[in-house]
Amino acid sequence: QVQLAESGGGSVQAGGSLRLSCVASADTYSYDYMGWFRQAPGKEREGVAVIDKYGTFSYADSVKGRFTISKDNAKNALYLQMDSLKSEDTATYYCAARNDGGVWRHRFLPARYNYWGQGTQVTVSS
Repeated sequence: QVQLAESGGGSVQAGGSLRLSCVASADTYSYDYMGWFRQAPGKEREGVAVIDKYGTFSYADSVKGRFTISKDNAKNALYLQMDSLKSEDTATYYCAARNDGGVWRHRFLPARYNYWGQGTQVTVSS
């Protein structure tokens, strides 16, 4: 059973920064895709940033230029550096992974991911 464990959430003022971490129980290189998703109250879960096993990454338009995704295969870890945070970034953030192949155009679809962490709360106050 693959497990993903997020950490690093918290409360910060607008304009501040946070770094989320996700540690996997399996070799992160074995995942075809790993990503960060978020869900705000009353909203659907949405993709924020995704990286494939070759290091190609992609961001949602709402976070481009502010968030940076990275992966350290030696530590089985995935990270999300979040800068210039805005109140609309407030949400529960989830680490996700899939190892069943898939196509790039589905990278931001939550239903395509088969492993999820428990989530970490990020609250940005204005």
